[in-house]
Amino acid sequence: MKIEVTPTENINTEITLPGDKSISHRALIIGSLAEGETKIHNFLSSEDTLSTLNILNSIGANIKQISEDEVIVEGKGKDNFIEPSNVLNAKNSGTTTRLMMGVLSAQNFYSVITGDDSLRERPMKRVIDPLSKMGGRFFARKNGEFAPITILGTKDISPIVYKTPVASAQVKSAILLAALYAKGETQVIEPAKSRDHTERMLKYFGANITQKDTTVAIQGLTNNLKGREFFVPGDISSASFFIVAALITKNSTLLIKNVGINPTRTGILSVLKMMGADIKIINEKTLTNEPVGDLLVKSSSLEGVEIKGEMIPLIIDEIPILAIAATQAKGKTTIKDAKELRYKETDRIRAITSELKKLGIDVLEKEDGFDIIGDQKIRGNCTCESYNDHRIAMSLAIAGLIADNPIEIDNFECVNISFPEFTEIFEKIRCI
Repeated sequence: MKIEVTPTENINTEITLPGDKSISHRALIIGSLAEGETKIHNFLSSEDTLSTLNILNSIGANIKQISEDEVIVEGKGKDNFIEPSNVLNAKNSGTTTRLMMGVLSAQNFYSVITGDDSLRERPMKRVIDPLSKMGGRFFARKNGEFAPITILGTKDISPIVYKTPVASAQVKSAILLAALYAKGETQVIEPAKSRDHTERMLKYFGANITQKDTTVAIQGLTNNLKGREFFVPGDISSASFFIVAALITKNSTLLIKNVGINPTRTGILSVLKMMGADIKIINEKTLTNEPVGDLLVKSSSLEGVEIKGEMIPLIIDEIPILAIAATQAKGKTTIKDAKELRYKETDRIRAITSELKKLGIDVLEKEDGFDIIGDQKIRGNCTCESYNDHRIAMSLAIAGLIADNPIEIDNFECVNISFPEFTEIFEKIRCI
């Protein structure tokens, strides 16, 4: 599907976003590990999260979607999964693959997990290594690196102390999920703190888990987690596209309701405020152990910044839309220490720089990031490629709002992977 985006004059409205993708995945998994009913409100029904739902049901979970954004999990406890009768298909979801590897490594049965062409080229050794140390056995393509992955699980999962080479919420979460089956304490030590939705949710459901600085410690379960009612806050990664849209479009004010403001996810707000963004958090509250608030965003004059080091894991998913903000900032914006972007749904460093050049932006690609010279006009009048990457596609759509001429974007249907409602909300902010 190809779409055409035309410029808009301003943005003045209020929006509510679908549930957070990372939290929706975890609510399904942890609810299935628990005993008793878990009702999930504001669930994100996207291709990625439905991959997790379908895989869990394939191994014996009982999950029913009773409406677009409400799901009921009839939890049977962590020891009631069954061997699947077929290969498990995670489609495009790296989160599904890596987190389910943690669960599957601790089951006393055989399973195989795979995905689409993009997923089969994303590195999995970073998860396989620690789970192997815990007792799981894995066989994967290309020297044990890529899906399809065969998993020979075991009920004799061992606790470990593991220092992750990079800060990764997915690696940490896979270890913590496997550790629920271990006898004793497992520790995960990161070089920098990654997002902590898994830790918060495990605690909410009754796990014995503690956090100090960049170390997380969890005790293996002697009893099951207990099912609970759970509210999924609006996805701040999804909000980031509309935040930037309001910041770079003149005479704009946008209110985004009930957004998750977990400190490990608000790196995007911190960076944008460093750039001079006018963003206020109002109506703060805590729902199901996650902080939530409304975001009031006004168009702003931005300044270029350098983004590197410990900040990168906290904004890794938002870098494509930050690149669009950087095109309108005065001075140079530098992204470094972000080589992880090359191993996402596509090589995002290459994708971002290639498409910005098409739009007439002065950008320099580097091995671990890029430099953007800001305060530039976005030319438009061209066809851009999404690379079947949802975040690239949505970022290009936001660029189109302030382009001199319309922009066409190829393969835009990939936004359904994470944000099926994007087009509907996008049309609303443009007042069409």
